Amino acid sequence: MTSNWRDHRIASALRGENPAVVRRLDAGFAAIGDVQFLPGYSVLLVDEPGVRRLSDLPRAKRLAFLSDMDRLGEAVERACLRADPAFRRVNLEILGNTDGFLHAHVWPRYDWEPADRVSLPVWLYPRDRWTDGRYALGPRHDALRAALGEELDRTGTCGKREA
Repeated sequence: MTSNWRDHRIASALRGENPAVVRRLDAGFAAIGDVQFLPGYSVLLVDEPGVRRLSDLPRAKRLAFLSDMDRLGEAVERACLRADPAFRRVNLEILGNTDGFLHAHVWPRYDWEPADRVSLPVWLYPRDRWTDGRYALGPRHDALRAALGEELDRTGTCGKREA
């Protein structure tokens, strides 16, 4: 594994060297997030390093990326609901204001979040949530990572889903 996979997330995923990748999907990579202050946070990375925005993709690939985002969102929802009865919902976002490559954020939200935060965008959480080592992705998240992978497998291929 290269030491700079975070600097080249898509290229390292294509090489099989991005340790955050959970599964390869149709138009990208499902990855568990670097921070887990909201357990289950995941990211969908496009599988083409030069793509900066959704509109850079041909329509069929664009729709495949959005379908992958839906699939990852459903997997996060199912895994988090199973892991924590206080699971509330999933927020899906394509922003691109910091990282200049197409990616989508999948944020689980919980009833145990502070009342002054639960209805606001995740990005308004205090900076320490993003930098405190207690929330960094690590071995303690292996079971959650495995559950996400299992749910992605359950949502199937070729658009087939369990009822």
